[in-house]
Amino acid sequence: MKTDLSTYNNSWYNPGSKFKRLLWYVISLLFFEGGWNISSGLKIALLRIFGAKIGQGVVIKPRISIKYPWKLQIGNHCWIGENVWIDNLDEVTIENHVCISQGALLICGNHNYKKSSFDLFVAPIALKEGSWVGAKSMVSPGVTLNSHAVLSLGSVATMDLEAYSIYSGNPATRVKTRKIEQP
Repeated sequence: MKTDLSTYNNSWYNPGSKFKRLLWYVISLLFFEGGWNISSGLKIALLRIFGAKIGQGVVIKPRISIKYPWKLQIGNHCWIGENVWIDNLDEVTIENHVCISQGALLICGNHNYKKSSFDLFVAPIALKEGSWVGAKSMVSPGVTLNSHAVLSLGSVATMDLEAYSIYSGNPATRVKTRKIEQP
């Protein structure tokens, strides 16, 4: 059997009206993907207008890409670093006190390499309270970073990460326990 991309059909996938997606694309280019540091408050207001649920004290840096804000939920006191790409073809839930460092990628969709038609599949991502996605790291479709889990610099999470654990590598494997000191 060989791959036959002529049979690819993702007509089942409907992330929103074409007008809504086009309008978001323009807003995203103007206010999110540029290098100027427009206030987090304005970015949050625009995300909320497009259906995102966002808590208090959220910091959003420049040059970020969010595919569909209506599929995004961010808790309180979260940081989203420069050049983060949230490719949320499915729901992305970011709980309180989560850090997503610069250049990280949260990707909710992929293709089924086992099917000749290379069908699209999507699955949600959840970043639980206190978790941290390190710089240039990637979170795959369907993955949960449990409470206070860390995905270290340049690592790829292809499975759920245990609470209070630090993961490294591609694919990421558990390397040690996270201990948090109180000031």
